[in-house]
Amino acid sequence: MDFLFLWPGLTLMVIILMLIRNRNNLNTHKVFEILLIPALVLLVGFGSIWAFIGHFFLSAQIAASIGWPAGSPFQLEVAFANLAFGILGILCWKFRDNFLTATIIGVTTFYWGATYVHIMDIINTGNFAPGNAGIALYIDIIIPLALIILLIGYKKTIPQKK
Repeated sequence: MDFLFLWPGLTLMVIILMLIRNRNNLNTHKVFEILLIPALVLLVGFGSIWAFIGHFFLSAQIAASIGWPAGSPFQLEVAFANLAFGILGILCWKFRDNFLTATIIGVTTFYWGATYVHIMDIINTGNFAPGNAGIALYIDIIIPLALIILLIGYKKTIPQKK
């Protein structure tokens, strides 16, 4: 769980560096782009690949941190879902427009679906394990919400061609 802050921290550092680097040609659209693209590439992309590694190679430890039994084949499915979103997030560096929208819709569905499952587990079983009810739960809510807000700002500020 200590690594949960790795990707948000790295994302914030990259955003600050990109804002400084582009400070002479910033406009509202460029600011939204600088906020959105690193979030997709680092938080969603590399963060999801990191989650894939955990669920695939350290599945027993991850299951224990969530408070669930180890050995379920569903954990392998979650690993590959994370890998898919990791690839999509990284590809956001190259592909824009509706690719960003599709990636955010997919990751939001996955994260908020996971949020629902964790909350129902808390309600039904009282499972307050750190991986079920801790910071990971809040991250699953906040990241998609932030991505949606940034995407709306990015889309609304696209310069109009004359």
